[in-house]
Amino acid sequence: MSKILYQLSDVSKSYEGPVENLQILDRVTLEIREGETLAIVGASGSGKSTLLHILGTLDTPSSGKVLCRDLELGRLGEQEKAAFRNREIGFVFQFHHLLPEFNTVENVAMQAIIGGTDRKKAQQMADEALELVGLQERRLHAVTTLSGGERQRAAIARAMLGRPGVLLADEPTGNLDEKTGRQITDLLLSLNEKLGTTLVIVTHNPEIAQKMQRCLELKDGVLHERKTG
Repeated sequence: MSKILYQLSDVSKSYEGPVENLQILDRVTLEIREGETLAIVGASGSGKSTLLHILGTLDTPSSGKVLCRDLELGRLGEQEKAAFRNREIGFVFQFHHLLPEFNTVENVAMQAIIGGTDRKKAQQMADEALELVGLQERRLHAVTTLSGGERQRAAIARAMLGRPGVLLADEPTGNLDEKTGRQITDLLLSLNEKLGTTLVIVTHNPEIAQKMQRCLELKDGVLHERKTG
């Protein structure tokens, strides 16, 4: 059996409202293993994205403990969290967030260049990532000329630039038609299969959730296991 990658213990998240606190997550306990594929489902506002952001250190719990590779994420400073994200995690969102003034390979390489990687090396890494997602032939095209599916592939290539161990995807097919959405889902699953990348995906789509090894539902801040397959 693969090693435990994430271990969440009694993780809660609440926000202070004008009248009362809003409880988003309520004592969530969860283990995620290396190389696993996991869907998180639930109604809008159920806390799915909040949980994903906590896994990616983009948000912090109000209480509880989050371990990743035995590292307690809540004890990290902001610079340490940024270094952790750059090293361990790739993010894919519903919107691709590509910069229109740069071409495809420049968009994919940008993160590495900003992080201090030599430009030539960063573009080499970007080319390898684009080949991984089947977009190498579009490397010099303006991103404004890419289709919606191609833009999302470029965003996935950017997320996979440093070969992170974890890919966190928040509604990655939400802006795509049904056929293209299936292609993007299959691509994410192929990265898991080829590279052993742990995949955690937030989705409203039951078809996507069924393709994952595990499915968890958030309801009233509480996490429930659902059957897949």
